[in-house]
Amino acid sequence: MAVRITLLGPPGSGKGTQAAALEAALSVPHVSSGDLLREAVQQKTPPGVEAKKFMDSGLLVPDALVLGMVEERIGRPDCDSGFLLDGFPRTEAQAAALDELLRSVGAPLDHVVALAVDTPELLARLGGRRSCSHCDAVYHLRFNPPAVEGKCDGCGSALVVRDDDREETVRERLDVFSE
Repeated sequence: MAVRITLLGPPGSGKGTQAAALEAALSVPHVSSGDLLREAVQQKTPPGVEAKKFMDSGLLVPDALVLGMVEERIGRPDCDSGFLLDGFPRTEAQAAALDELLRSVGAPLDHVVALAVDTPELLARLGGRRSCSHCDAVYHLRFNPPAVEGKCDGCGSALVVRDDDREETVRERLDVFSE
């Protein structure tokens, strides 16, 4: 039985954490718009280069760029049995476009889950996040620290603060989300 779920909430609310647990329990792929964007930026695809300008400023990436990436991803065969959308849609226009896309293929969303977390906790969560500069493993200084400070447990590479996790960018992201 196919299941299509979207998890909504501000940056740092735990969408990815909850999606990972649901992915394992439901055996459907976790589709993170943030991961899709970061992958496109890393690969320097034309949409990735364009998206990076917005991401580095803490602004929302234009709907057309995000929609194209999500549509391509959920069109892959592994999503035939369903998917978990993480952080998508973020705008009314994206919600309408997703609704139209899923309606056109006869596969509407089954559930929408909204996560709510207060701003001080969001700042603490995002400010403590660290990513491996090589393998992209994610750590948190409070919730999931590496065994050796500043080093990835998996590959030993340096841990870094992503540009979108810097405090000034986090505050801008939260303001944009609230709008």
